[in-house]
Amino acid sequence: MQPIVWIAIIAASAVVSLVVGFGLGYIRRKRKAESVIGSAEAQAKKILEDGIKAAETKKKEALIDAKEEILRTKNDFDNEVKERRNELTRQERRVSSKEEALDKKAESLEKKDETLNQKIREADELKLSVEKLKQDQVDSLQKIAQMTSEQAKEKLLQMMEDEIRHEKAMKLVAIEEEFKDEADEKAKEILSTAIQRCAADHVAEITVSVVPLPSEEMKGRIIGREGRNIRTIETLVGVDLIIDDTPEAITVSCFDPVRREIARIALEKLIQDGRIHPARIEEMVERARREVDAAIKQAGEKATFETGVHGLSPELVKLLGRLKYRTSYGQNVLKHSIEVSLLSGILADELGGDSIQAKRAGPLHDIGKALTQEVEGSHVQLGVEVARKNRESKEIIHAIEAHHGDVEPKTLTAMIVQAADAISAARPGARRENLENYIKRLTKLEEIANDFDCVEKSYAIQAGREIRIMVKPEAVDDDTMVLVAHDIVKRIESELEYPGQLKVNVIRESRAIDDAK
Repeated sequence: MQPIVWIAIIAASAVVSLVVGFGLGYIRRKRKAESVIGSAEAQAKKILEDGIKAAETKKKEALIDAKEEILRTKNDFDNEVKERRNELTRQERRVSSKEEALDKKAESLEKKDETLNQKIREADELKLSVEKLKQDQVDSLQKIAQMTSEQAKEKLLQMMEDEIRHEKAMKLVAIEEEFKDEADEKAKEILSTAIQRCAADHVAEITVSVVPLPSEEMKGRIIGREGRNIRTIETLVGVDLIIDDTPEAITVSCFDPVRREIARIALEKLIQDGRIHPARIEEMVERARREVDAAIKQAGEKATFETGVHGLSPELVKLLGRLKYRTSYGQNVLKHSIEVSLLSGILADELGGDSIQAKRAGPLHDIGKALTQEVEGSHVQLGVEVARKNRESKEIIHAIEAHHGDVEPKTLTAMIVQAADAISAARPGARRENLENYIKRLTKLEEIANDFDCVEKSYAIQAGREIRIMVKPEAVDDDTMVLVAHDIVKRIESELEYPGQLKVNVIRESRAIDDAK
């Protein structure tokens, strides 16, 4: 045979062997897989049977538990129904007993109502008989007195009114005398102690400052060429320089004491330096302004130290220092404020009040006067705004607001500050008053008294601290004089401003004159 044939036979044999081997392997693997699948199916069937048995067991247990729960719930419901039935039975019995009691009360009320109606009828009959008897008596009295009931009533009321007026006047006099005796004694003791412990010197301030000159030649240098130096000073500071025939002196006039002080210091520095021209004037004015600012701050700090008031805001301290350059009727406002603070503390100690709070309200009561020339408004309103802005307490703000009676003082501190302010202003030498205001006050005082119809004449005496009033004797009796005096006092207090106290004397004089012939 040829080799090619042998090779083909061998290849075919190999192929057949591979096919037969693959078929046998396939059959073997199939049998093995079928065996595994059969065992798995048997195992799964067993697990399913076990699950079904366990589920049936759980089901039976759940049914048993449910039946027990239902039985237990039924028993509880039966017990609750039984208890509610018993409760309803008890309530029915209670309602029945109450109905019986209400029926008995209703019967009793009906009997009482009948009795009451009977008594009302009897009372009405008695009232008619009483009214008839009263009318008969009134008719008899009118016949006897020859006066109607209206006339008798009017007469009786007039008598009672006269008697009450007399008793009122007498009681008022007695109360006044008792009050004056006690108040005068206590007030004198307190005021004498306060004034003795707070003795201060007073110097009347003026509205002009005089700067001495070393020679008359200095006047010309201050005026300058064509008046340029004096105009520069007046423009920068805001004052008026009065250069007259007064030898070796220049008068600085200004309503603002701060500006007047700046001008005075600047002039003294210029005179001492000797170089007087616009540029030098500006430099000296600026230096003087810084000195005055420093003096203001120092004065405020010194005032807080003297009064023992601590914790004031820097703005309040500065405003307090500015009061050094403010005056009221010639009285320095800073000295007045310090004195009011000290007096307030002493009065508070004597009266059992809060002395710390009173001393704090003292220097702040006139703090608004430091702003009255820059801001519109009364010094009371400005003081209240400044104190509120700087977070002072309500008591301090109320004391500032009430120290001139703009509002009614409601606290002891406000009353003490009001009294201390009056004491400091009214003490001898504290203030001065110009002639025009003095005459106006006396005239107004007499006009208020003469406005009353019963007043015949009035005279203001003792520098306006007392007024004597002559009343018409036929228009005013002795009892009514007390009431007239009180009415005049009220008018004076509401319409007139005056320092200290003012005494009102009402005089009634009756004269009987006859001639013997």
